[in-house]
Amino acid sequence: MTYDRLGSRLRTIGPVTINYNLMGARPSQVGSWSLSYDQLGSRLRTVGPYQLSYDRLGSRISSVGAWTCEYDMLGARLRVLGPYQLSYDHLGSRIHTIGAMTLEYDRLGSRACAIELPPSAPALTDDDVFVIFLAHYLAERARERSRS
Repeated sequence: MTYDRLGSRLRTIGPVTINYNLMGARPSQVGSWSLSYDQLGSRLRTVGPYQLSYDRLGSRISSVGAWTCEYDMLGARLRVLGPYQLSYDHLGSRIHTIGAMTLEYDRLGSRACAIELPPSAPALTDDDVFVIFLAHYLAERARERSRS
């Protein structure tokens, strides 16, 4: 995983490049998948072929295509996205594993910098890249909301 020069925007996940809109505030494309947002531009609606649905309040993603999403008891952290289980570090602020993949963080511990794949998986699949991107995107949005 690599970031831009300022270190604030995720630029690649493995071989997949992430592009941003003209203002640079939000992702517009992940590899060959285009991203679209709602009319106000605040909620992600689609990532390539995947349609995102939100709960009644419109604040949490409830499903991604045919996959359902499950959250922790407080509803703050994503725990399950389709077939992928997410686990967090003991402080609960950073994603530790996504399915069988383990995220490694930089020296300061604020940014995921590498993905450790299990021995049975030689490379990232499209689904892996999608889930890593979506988990990262949701974690970034949660951090932004907690700062404001």
